[in-house]
Amino acid sequence: MKMNFLESFVMNSFIRTWFLKNLEAPTLLELSGSLKDHAVLEIGCGQGVGTELLFNMFNAKKVMAMDIDLKMIRRAQKRLRNYDAPKLILHAGDATNITTRDEMFDAVVNFSALHHVPQWQKAITEIARVLKPGGRFIFEEVTRQWIERWPNRLLFLHPKESRFTDLEFLQELEKNGLKVEDRFTTKKKGDFIFGVGIRETRSIQHPK
Repeated sequence: MKMNFLESFVMNSFIRTWFLKNLEAPTLLELSGSLKDHAVLEIGCGQGVGTELLFNMFNAKKVMAMDIDLKMIRRAQKRLRNYDAPKLILHAGDATNITTRDEMFDAVVNFSALHHVPQWQKAITEIARVLKPGGRFIFEEVTRQWIERWPNRLLFLHPKESRFTDLEFLQELEKNGLKVEDRFTTKKKGDFIFGVGIRETRSIQHPK
């Protein structure tokens, strides 16, 4: 689901950029470690701030950054114009139908995009599919608790059905062979969850 005007304005503002650079990304880096020499898929890249951080803070070797909104892809193209293929590929796409082969990426990164996806469970299945065995799903997410707070219900547009708590999100990762164990933390009394799921080395059977 695309953001409404107000949330799009907030997400493209200097405030969101500051929080991502100074609070969110450093928390994920501490949990995950470096992505040096890694091929990375970013889900919901928006205007490309997180993509820049994957190169400059996480030291990723290659990034495929995708977003369902073509306007966001165009913004990212302008921001990331100094990064050329094959180091960077910007791709308009749906997280529930990732158009790459199985076990292609060393890491998949989600800077708070999956709470906008109505079929978020299917997106997690796809993420597990494209991760190499032992690969990392590095995530920051917004929980149902935050979405249901009255200011957020009033101002922002989110799917209303099948939203997740922090525990439900972790359980869905485990169901798809992404082992989190103690590699996670919550913020604001469970409004936000940050963590890393490691793709099991055994073969995972994905539905066709």
